[in-house]
Amino acid sequence: MISQSNNYIKQVIHCIFALLCCVTASGVISVQTALYGRADTETCSDGRPPQQLANTKCSQPGTVDVLRKSCDGKKVCEINTKTIMTSDPCYGIYKYLETTYTCGPAIRSVTCEISSSILKCGKIVIFVYGADYGRRDSTTCSYGRHVYQVTNVHCRGPSKILHLLCIHSCNGKNSCLVSASNSVFGDPCYGTYKYLEVTYRCQCKSLFVFV
Repeated sequence: MISQSNNYIKQVIHCIFALLCCVTASGVISVQTALYGRADTETCSDGRPPQQLANTKCSQPGTVDVLRKSCDGKKVCEINTKTIMTSDPCYGIYKYLETTYTCGPAIRSVTCEISSSILKCGKIVIFVYGADYGRRDSTTCSYGRHVYQVTNVHCRGPSKILHLLCIHSCNGKNSCLVSASNSVFGDPCYGTYKYLEVTYRCQCKSLFVFV
């Protein structure tokens, strides 16, 4: 079940499978709350015996952090119990996932190879969603380059390492310097002219969560 209010806060209740999505062009997911367990006897109760619905104070610790790592910064995020279940908070109880999330604007920064950029958020702070160093199209950062330097559009560095590097350099700061360089990120495709793409948003420090 998915509902949406005028302020773009969405709620998803998931018995077996759920889909979080942001339909606006610039919107990305930001998970606000999450419960994996059971808070009432009615939700996801069809066909279930009373004993599987009895414990309404069942909640898995850390569910919101798991969802944030899986979904924050994405436009679409598929969820199932295998994705979010880290423990069984109440054995024998039929559980469900309930989460609320917002669709907020994301900022995309592109830095051509051997160049640097400054990510800025003024008086609020940076939260990096993702980073990619390589080449995914033939037009970005292509001016003055030979054809062979922009032909490989399947060039990508290790995303987990890139993400962590940008997180530890930028998250929680008002501004930070990022450099698109093989010496920083390695060379995922020799001979291809690469660029660094960082997706981030600006948010209040009180809402900041370090991943």
